[in-house]
Amino acid sequence: MPIREDAQWALVVPTSMGVRITPENRSPVHASDRFFLQATSAETNVATVVSYLGEPTKVLTAFVEGSPISAMIKADLRKRNMSYEGPDLPQGDAWGLRHQFNIADSGFGGRAPRVWNDRAGEVGRELDVSQFDLEKLFVTEGVKILHLSGLIAALSPSTSKFCVELAKKARANGTLVAMDLNYRATFWKGREEELSAAFDEIAKNCDILYGNEEDFQLCLGIEGPEAGGESIDDKIDEFKKMIGRIKETYPDAHWIGTSLREVKSANAHEWGILLWNDGEFYLAPLRHIDVMDRIGGGDGSVGGVLYGILQGWDVEKCAQFGWATGALAATSLYDYGMAADEKQVWDLWEGNARVQR
Repeated sequence: MPIREDAQWALVVPTSMGVRITPENRSPVHASDRFFLQATSAETNVATVVSYLGEPTKVLTAFVEGSPISAMIKADLRKRNMSYEGPDLPQGDAWGLRHQFNIADSGFGGRAPRVWNDRAGEVGRELDVSQFDLEKLFVTEGVKILHLSGLIAALSPSTSKFCVELAKKARANGTLVAMDLNYRATFWKGREEELSAAFDEIAKNCDILYGNEEDFQLCLGIEGPEAGGESIDDKIDEFKKMIGRIKETYPDAHWIGTSLREVKSANAHEWGILLWNDGEFYLAPLRHIDVMDRIGGGDGSVGGVLYGILQGWDVEKCAQFGWATGALAATSLYDYGMAADEKQVWDLWEGNARVQR
């Protein structure tokens, strides 16, 4: 699976940017009056891993013209070393376009995290290929990996078509295509037939597929695990069989993976990853991690795996790095990990938390 060498961009992600609001001190939302605000999206969570480690990344998105929230998001993307491209669309009136709000608390101990999405009027729903010069992006400049997620692909009929056309254009020009399926029932309700067709079309153009058992079943119609085994070993064996069925359905996929998580409390998880590459499996078994905020852990793992693929690493090294970048995201109140360098990631994998002087 060769990676295009004459490419300006290591990673490109289409996304709908929003803001995430979390209470201070892990308080519940309904009882809080002080909040931390950050710019967010699942796809830029992935891209942040790559951009912080020095690879050129680009975000394809849309903004609200004149909005202070848009200005904050643009500044945040620049701070994260990411270029961006996309239209500034007029708000309309006070009931017009805006950026989504993701309202969440991190939970604590036995009190689980809770997330509330407010996406009415979301500007990213308007994304369309006519807003971008795809010939310039994929032919003249060049892209090594295009990463899509099921969130942007299912956001609206317009974004579904946008992602299908991006995947086709990317593949036609030697760009690897990755997708984290990210099934969300609220996005799919009443649109099952439409989205199944779109996701199938995207997956046919993918070199890299990521998701849990439910994602592959509900997004792509892949037969799920057999009922019975409840142990983690049984689940892993069944997922390995499922990967075989995924490969049969999508023969151009060379990498297939999933994150593994068992929740002991809001602050303590068992974390693992299973990754397959052209017939070779690697399992990073479940290990304890301390959790400051769990949101973005899966995105962090995908980002680490994609970074490893960009470096030409084998499946074992990619999985280990993806395990660690996912765990890194859990150490931050942000929903993405910001690695200082590769050494910090490998120290996390190796369990070396000694002070660095």
